[in-house]
Amino acid sequence: MLGRVGLISVAAAKELINSVHYAVTGVDTVRLENSVGRVLASDIKSNEDLPAFSRSTMDGYALRSSDTFGATESVPAYLNVKHEVFMGKMPDFKVNTGESAKIPTGGMLPDGADSVLMLEHTQKLNDDMIEVVRAVAPKDNTVSRGEDVKTGELIFKKGHQLRPQDAGVLAALGISKVTVFKLPKVAIISTGDEIVPPEGNINPGQVRDINAYTLAALVKVNGGESLIMGIYRDDFDTMSEALSKSLNSSDMVLLTGGSSVGTMDLTPKIINSLGLPGVIFHGVAIKPGKPTIFGVVNEKPVFGLPGHPSAVMVAFDVFVKGALRKLSGLTEDSVSEYAGRIRAHIAKNISSMPGREDHIWVKVETRDGKLWAIPILGKSGLINTMVKADGFIVIGADKRGISEGDFVDVRLFQR
Repeated sequence: MLGRVGLISVAAAKELINSVHYAVTGVDTVRLENSVGRVLASDIKSNEDLPAFSRSTMDGYALRSSDTFGATESVPAYLNVKHEVFMGKMPDFKVNTGESAKIPTGGMLPDGADSVLMLEHTQKLNDDMIEVVRAVAPKDNTVSRGEDVKTGELIFKKGHQLRPQDAGVLAALGISKVTVFKLPKVAIISTGDEIVPPEGNINPGQVRDINAYTLAALVKVNGGESLIMGIYRDDFDTMSEALSKSLNSSDMVLLTGGSSVGTMDLTPKIINSLGLPGVIFHGVAIKPGKPTIFGVVNEKPVFGLPGHPSAVMVAFDVFVKGALRKLSGLTEDSVSEYAGRIRAHIAKNISSMPGREDHIWVKVETRDGKLWAIPILGKSGLINTMVKADGFIVIGADKRGISEGDFVDVRLFQR
């Protein structure tokens, strides 16, 4: 069996994975409505000011702020209402000293006006005059042309993953299409004589293929395109042919099963047989996920993942996700690494083995106004622990465990 001797730390494994060159394959042009989640293949600069004109942020009166200086409820100022601003139209008049113009929120500020007085701070004396009971400063309740974005300003860098709010900004700037990197293709191979497809009945001793579909979903939510290559017997020639075919049709390959040292230990041998440099590491001090393999075959990354579903999820999160993000062209991992985390109290004592990083499924509950992480314990072969959990915590390799009530970071599952 794969023992502790020869295992490398999680940090060392990540460093080796990050040291590999990941070739991003081509670009696509997509419409804005289909761009969220995609990674930009080039910088985007603004070709225009945003907003394109100075405008009001309140319903009120556009005026010269100097006309309101010193105005209070006890000593009000009085201004003529000479004009009105209409939405979507450029005012064809000028506000002069002692004048004002009624203006809606979003209306274009007319020439001569430098601020907007809120309706709440006026008294309408008649259709032609208002009483001003509060002074405003220049630019109060307005947004100036280019205050949000200026022409030529860098909006997004190459390698940025677009979010919903980013699509909104691009639309505001008149950009309806963007150039993004192609989604990396990830081939998924299931191995094992006992594995059968999920549809249909199973015979005694057989289990349905869980990992391929879990991995396909993980690939999708992490910015890749999955290719489920099928189920292959634990046979050198059969698996070798499957891996070779997968390497030719994808940017990265994931194999599940066959990574433990034992009679079915074929994956490392097959990786080494198909190209250089071959296996880079086999075995990591992590639970679950110890038998994880990482290799490179002719510049394409290959991961050999454990057979247990829980271990597959952990290995994907810790090792595969980073490689997939690099293949997608993403360059902002420093931010995304901390996304989807919350702080909670651990609900019970958990022991751990020094030198090994432990990943524990947890369910998050609120008790007496505090967040608690409830451990969902079970062997890595169990699958219901995955669906009962909201996320997981990590006990570092430098710890012997954690005590009830300790603060922990819960890494929430993506939805």
